[in-house]
Amino acid sequence: MSELSEVSDGLYERLRGFVGRAAATAELGKDPVNLPMIRHWCEAMGDAHPAYRGPEAVAPPTMLQAWTMGGLSGHSGRSSAHEELFALLDGAGYTSVVATDCEQEYPRPLRPGDEITFDTVIESVSPRKTTKLGSGHFITTRTDVRAGGELAGTHRFRILKYAPAARPPKPEPGPEPPPRAASGAVTEAVTGAVARPAPKRPRPVVNRDNAGFWEGVAEHRLLIQRCGACAALRFPWLPGCADCGSREWDTVEASGAGTVFSYVVMHHPPFPAFDPPYAVGLVELAEGVRMVSNVVGVPYDKVRIGMPVRLEFLRVDEELELPVFRAGGED
Repeated sequence: MSELSEVSDGLYERLRGFVGRAAATAELGKDPVNLPMIRHWCEAMGDAHPAYRGPEAVAPPTMLQAWTMGGLSGHSGRSSAHEELFALLDGAGYTSVVATDCEQEYPRPLRPGDEITFDTVIESVSPRKTTKLGSGHFITTRTDVRAGGELAGTHRFRILKYAPAARPPKPEPGPEPPPRAASGAVTEAVTGAVARPAPKRPRPVVNRDNAGFWEGVAEHRLLIQRCGACAALRFPWLPGCADCGSREWDTVEASGAGTVFSYVVMHHPPFPAFDPPYAVGLVELAEGVRMVSNVVGVPYDKVRIGMPVRLEFLRVDEELELPVFRAGGED
């Protein structure tokens, strides 16, 4: 549906009619804020900050949405506005949905024992937008979370409800490609001209907080930060210690030994310079910290949790070298 036709048939005006309507009013959180959930969250996130432990504990601010979730059984007191809005979009052909971003504000910390109530409102519906995924409307909902009647946090969640763009037809099978030069370009001797080189992997973002890590990689050293006050190790690199808050630090060099703590197999989306499926592992180093990297030297479907791995450095192009982990563990 074109933007002009949306205007002519009044669809956008009907969509705008949902702005300001409540999706939930004075909904009660299923559980009070509690230490077991805080502990599970911190373990999953690897956050050992002392503020989240002990008799004076507070909940991590980014747990805000966790206290409003309905679980598998959902919530029973929701209004019909959200479902009506989605039904209208579905009927107009915007049948797919993707989350785009969220924003949170924390006026006061939540503490164990706090009873949660929350209100959700449809805050905005954008005009029709065209993206690489397809054309659709951005829907923003705002949830205000209260404890004892006092505002404790605001959560804005934005999604795109869209009609998927048509995929280009697959090319017909052709003859085998000519041989390639070492750089990835088609050889001039075969084609008479040098073709476009193979796409490169995305470059890492190097800033003042992690430059030392990448300097170590260039020297084939995997460096871990060590707090100068409490000696806690941390990875990825951060400007301050999550345990004690100190900004003083030095580094230790990892031995290179590790095990696969968890992993995923990437099938989609396709991305230039990557050839799915491939395994991406969360590797627990012998020093106790964890890092994300590729697991190589074994088929993607043979990667297993607990598998021993050993650090090596992989040159992916003439400019970029990355730390990866080869299955097998021992040299």
